[in-house]
Formats: sequence, C-alpha cells, structure tokens
Amino acid sequence: MKKTLLSVLLPPALILGAMPARACDICGCGAGSYYIGILPEFNKKIAGIRYRGSVLTTHLGPGGKRTYLTTDEQYHTTELWGGWTIKDKFRIMGYIPVSYNAKSNESATVAKTGLSDASALGFYRLLRSKKTLPGSGESSGKLLVQDLWIGGGIKLPTGRYNPSDKSSTNAGTNLFQLGTGSTDFIFMGMYDIRLQDAGLNITAGYKINTTNKHDYYYGNRFSGSTQLYYKFRFNNKWMVSPNAGFHYERSGKDLDGGYSVRATGGMAAFATLGAEISFSKCTFGGNFQPVLFQDLGSGAVRTGNRSMIHFSLLL
Repeated sequence: MKKTLLSVLLPPALILGAMPARACDICGCGAGSYYIGILPEFNKKIAGIRYRGSVLTTHLGPGGKRTYLTTDEQYHTTELWGGWTIKDKFRIMGYIPVSYNAKSNESATVAKTGLSDASALGFYRLLRSKKTLPGSGESSGKLLVQDLWIGGGIKLPTGRYNPSDKSSTNAGTNLFQLGTGSTDFIFMGMYDIRLQDAGLNITAGYKINTTNKHDYYYGNRFSGSTQLYYKFRFNNKWMVSPNAGFHYERSGKDLDGGYSVRATGGMAAFATLGAEISFSKCTFGGNFQPVLFQDLGSGAVRTGNRSMIHFSLLL
C-alpha cells in the first residue's frame, strides 16, 4: 500500500512544488505571514479566529553575534477569518488581523497594538475528482479524492505604517510595523489529494508588493508548504487529523527611496507539526513550526520557532 500511495501522491506534489507560492513574510508585521496550514473542510461557509506567534532577533553583528544594538522582537497576531464556497466552484476568503508587537534591547522596550493589514482572496476550483480505485491490490476499492484551487487577491493598507519606526540607515530592518502602508497582490494555489484517510496537502503562492507613500517597498515574497496527514474517525462524530510537513519562504530585498536595504530579504525553512480536531460543526487545530535552516537579512536577522492555533465554526 505504501508504494501505491506514493505513486499516486508524488507526481502532483512535484508539479505543485514548482508553482509560485503565496508569500509568507519572515516577520510578524503586516508585510506578510500568510501561512494557513491545513484548512478545515467546509462545503459552504466557515468563520473562525486564529492566533499566530513568532519571534525575531535583529541587528546582529558579524557572524550572528549579539551587540549592544541587538534587539529581541515578538509578534503576536489574532485574526478573524472566514470563507464562503459558492456553487461548489468558487470560494471567497477574508482575513482581519490585530497585532501586538514588542521589542527590547539594552536601551529600551517598546510595544504597539493595533489593526494590521486585512486581505481578501478569491479562488476557483480547477479540479474536483472522486473515484474508487480498481484492481486487486491493497488500494483496490479505496476512495481517491483530489482538489485543486487557484486564485488570488489583495492585501489592503489597513494597518498603520509609521516611517519613524524605520531604521535610520538603509542597513537596518523595517519589520516593526503594524502594516506596510501599501496595497499588495497575492496569487495562490492549494492542492489536496487523499487516498481514503491518508492525504497530502500543498499550498503555494506569491505576493507582489507595491511602494507605499513613504517611498518604501517591501520585497516580493514567495512561500510553499507541503503536509502529510491522516484522518482518524471516532463514532462518526469525532475526527482527529495529525499532520507533519515542511514550509519554505523567501523574500526579496526591500527598497527605501529606490536603494536596496541591506538587512532585508533572505530565506527560511521550517518543519510543521500539528493536528486538527473536528466535532459536529466545530474545528480546533494548531501547529508548531521549528526552524530547520535560515539565511535572513545578510546574517543580521535570525528567526525563532513559530506557533499557530485556531478555532473554526461551520455555518
């Protein structure tokens, strides 16, 4: 069965892995942080609340060593989100986040709270396939389900961008913001394939940013994630779906007044470990993302582990 499952899963995974991804930002500000994880199943409407947490260390010296300027930063975002599937072919999703950001170094501790950048996305279901596998092997008679959604959307400058919070030189980061101050465009694909209760979920996308009115431009951002999961069903009421996978993101250099900002851009990769628990119309889930490797901000920035939890209600 393992060989049969791999032969079914791997070709679509390789194809989707090459797709541009909806971008995740390395920081917690309104510049990004679009990692979704495995969405709860819903045929019509869903609404929920989600928390995401991440940490950063910035202004590192040569070799990643701490200096008197080194700053520890925390990003906490709680967002309302919802989705609506229309006639089984179209899906609309929206996100309204509120963030709490804090940073401290040897000289000061600063915090800010407020609305971050809201976003809206629309998707079209390009593929929906359900079939029972023929044959006489282990997989014969098992149900194979595939879903492919493609779409895009817009991120609005609803979060406050404060130019005075930007580094005084073009060598520093500009992450400590509630929003980017720019209108940005998102392109995304989501693919799911499941053989009976064992499945593979792939999400990929790309975000094209624009320059804000303060002449600052956050680099375009790419991300992709892939997760294996299994659905354990109990008494036809409860369902528990543990999942594990890999998440990758890359960001281009920022531009300030048309000049490249040194301590920006780079890449990071994370493992993902999580679970979804469903009962009736309620779904609770979360994941933990330990860092696997990274190369951020020309070595001046280092990210820590991340976490996410959510509660969703089918309407």
